[in-house]
Amino acid sequence: MSKTQNSKPSVLLVGGGIGGMAAALALARLGISIDLLEQSAAIGEIGAGLQLGPNAFAALDALGVGEAVRRGSVFTDRLVMMDAVDCREVASVPVGEAFRARFRNPYAVSHRADLHGAIHEAVKEHPLIRFHTSAQVEHLDIGGSGVTAVTRDGRRFHADAIVGCDGVKSVVRAKLIGDAPRVSGHVVYRAVVPAADMPEDLRWNAPVVWAGPNCHLVHYPLRHGEQYNLVVTFHSREREEWGVTEGSKKEVLSYFDGVHARPRQLLDRPTSWRRWSTADRDPVANWSEGPATLLGDAAHPMMQYLAQGACMALEDAVTLGAAVEACEFDLPAAFQLYASARVARTARVVLSVREMGRLYHAKGVERLVRNSLWTGRTPERFYDAVEWLYAWDPAQCLADAPRTAA
Repeated sequence: MSKTQNSKPSVLLVGGGIGGMAAALALARLGISIDLLEQSAAIGEIGAGLQLGPNAFAALDALGVGEAVRRGSVFTDRLVMMDAVDCREVASVPVGEAFRARFRNPYAVSHRADLHGAIHEAVKEHPLIRFHTSAQVEHLDIGGSGVTAVTRDGRRFHADAIVGCDGVKSVVRAKLIGDAPRVSGHVVYRAVVPAADMPEDLRWNAPVVWAGPNCHLVHYPLRHGEQYNLVVTFHSREREEWGVTEGSKKEVLSYFDGVHARPRQLLDRPTSWRRWSTADRDPVANWSEGPATLLGDAAHPMMQYLAQGACMALEDAVTLGAAVEACEFDLPAAFQLYASARVARTARVVLSVREMGRLYHAKGVERLVRNSLWTGRTPERFYDAVEWLYAWDPAQCLADAPRTAA
């Protein structure tokens, strides 16, 4: 499917979230014609806050939207873990000047809609990207002559290739791989509250994790400190299915009996919650086949314990664009190169996230072990431990990839 410079290929993108928008921008900037299919009636993001490590900003800069995202972000002073049982500090990692010098970018927090909106604005300005809303894909035909997607309302879209950016329940992944999500049993409640409603002594300029037995709470400022993001996670007693619903304050309160009153008071602050029953998938060795590939949660869904879901999708988009350029617009070859460049890294994140969840939710002797892990550790040792994650370089994103997937 090699195309001449005057005849660039066309691509269907399924999913208009952060990963889909970033992929659209990465490919359109190369001259590729994009039809973006979004199942919702409007392009937008649900959710609350998210955290952006230096690797996310490296990707955003490569996409040309880094400064726009920075304008809507809050730059934090440190990363903090507190013991939710006795209120002792477990770890505090400064992310100021020395951190930025080490990783060439800041650590920040942003409202999900602000990040999505900044990328969306750039995408809307690009003449090669066409949006199609209420476009829920129900049938895919992937073959040597290209790809056809048929939506629930009967619309047909044809292109040279397809990228599934359609999340945990990806229809493109179902076609390519056909595996089932691993429902974690961990439930996440998210809310945003005005700064005035936050306890004064908890208005910290930091993402703060209150680690408790089989549960934890997170808070950090949003939108120049005018709001705070609140996230609580617990191990559900019920059999869970992946999905997003309205939350119940009564359910939240029932899971935090063993938590100290200081962090527990946060549970009374939101007037409404959104409830996520979370899932990930076991990593796979390859997610590209012919003119089809996956990106973001469709390729490597992960839980939230390292705050890297959106960051990995942004890295994916940049790497996908680099692979297409390196393969001179031969999309099947580019998709294989892209996957081979991303599989090991994203698998490491998925597996590390699972282990971090265990640390967050430790109880009994495991809690004591966790609390001792970082005692006396210098900032430089913390930085060494996360260098593999935060020092990602767009210029080197294909450097270690073989030319065929594993």
